[in-house]
Amino acid sequence: QVQLVESGGGLVQPGGSLRLSCAASGSIFSLNVMAWYRQAPGKQREWIAQIAGGGNTAYADSVKGRFTISRDNVKNTVYLEMNSLKPEDTAVYFCYAQIPHVWGQGTQVTVSS
Repeated sequence: QVQLVESGGGLVQPGGSLRLSCAASGSIFSLNVMAWYRQAPGKQREWIAQIAGGGNTAYADSVKGRFTISRDNVKNTVYLEMNSLKPEDTAVYFCYAQIPHVWGQGTQVTVSS
């Protein structure tokens, strides 16, 4: 079983940076595809980034070049570094583990001046 706990959200000004963390429990973390999603008010949950166990990454066009996903398989933690933040990045950000299809509870990111 995998449990995910996100942290690091908060209020940041446009153009600023923030780093989110997702701490995972479970013995299969190192083999898991991990991902970040986000959900803005009134919108569908959106996939934004993923990372495979071997380190291969992929990004949604909306965040490509600004966000970086990484993982530490020893610490059982996945990160999302967010740079050049825009107001439209405001959302609840969720960590996701493909196996066994588990979501974290989310952390709020608000980009506003």
